[in-house]
Amino acid sequence: QVQLVESGGGLVQAGGSLRLSCVASGSIFSIYAMTWYRQAPGKQRDLVAAITSGGSTNYADSVKGRFTISRDNAKNTVYLQMTSLKPEDTAVYYCNAEGTTTWGTTFSSWGQGTQVTVSS
Repeated sequence: QVQLVESGGGLVQAGGSLRLSCVASGSIFSIYAMTWYRQAPGKQRDLVAAITSGGSTNYADSVKGRFTISRDNAKNTVYLQMTSLKPEDTAVYYCNAEGTTTWGTTFSSWGQGTQVTVSS
């Protein structure tokens, strides 16, 4: 079993910043990718940013230049630094991790989500 816990969401004014964190725990052998998604009310869940264990990153066009994803492999933690926030960034942000367990099986686990609200 692998569990993910997100934190750092909240209410911020447009132009402000927030930093999200996501910690993975449990029977983890390795994590190859950690990804942030977001889902606004009535919309599908979309990829925001992803990072591999080697540090390669990928961003949605809508957040390029404003958001930065990083990870601490030793702590099984991924971060999302969000700057120049816009009202359209308002959503529930979810963390996903993919890897292998100590049992030799693969996993893809999700966190419970953290709300980010950007006021205009």
